[in-house]
Amino acid sequence: MRQQSTTPVAMGELFVNPQEWLHLISNRLIDFIRCHISTIGGITPAKKLAHYCEGFSVRTAWHGPGDVSPVGHAANLHLDLSSANFGVQEWYGPSDVIREVFPGTPELRRGYLYPNSNPGLGIDIDERLAAKFPCDNSKSVPNMWTTARTRDGASARP
Repeated sequence: MRQQSTTPVAMGELFVNPQEWLHLISNRLIDFIRCHISTIGGITPAKKLAHYCEGFSVRTAWHGPGDVSPVGHAANLHLDLSSANFGVQEWYGPSDVIREVFPGTPELRRGYLYPNSNPGLGIDIDERLAAKFPCDNSKSVPNMWTTARTRDGASARP
């Protein structure tokens, strides 16, 4: 596909271990790594992956759909800001309720995403307000946020 098109290629949304991305990056078969940072082990493994990609001119595009929490989006943003090979960031635009429950959620202004100046990832949680919105983990709907993946990529549910 790479040799037949000039369209940049992004992969990694379902990747869970290095064996899935090492050959794609080292052979420059992709332009963007698009992993979900919680499924590859968190901030430290994601930062290491970004550094590895940098040596092969592969840019980051951390996975950030609507089922990623404000904490996850803040982690994505902090990785973006600390990576020389940042490419693009997927963003879903949280609702006003989400912003109230999670004060410190990154803000989108004129096409740019901004962190706050609080320590760490800068996100807090209003537990009283959150209690008004209980989470129903009993749903067995495919592709819900409760879906997790095992090391071999198989779907697993809590």
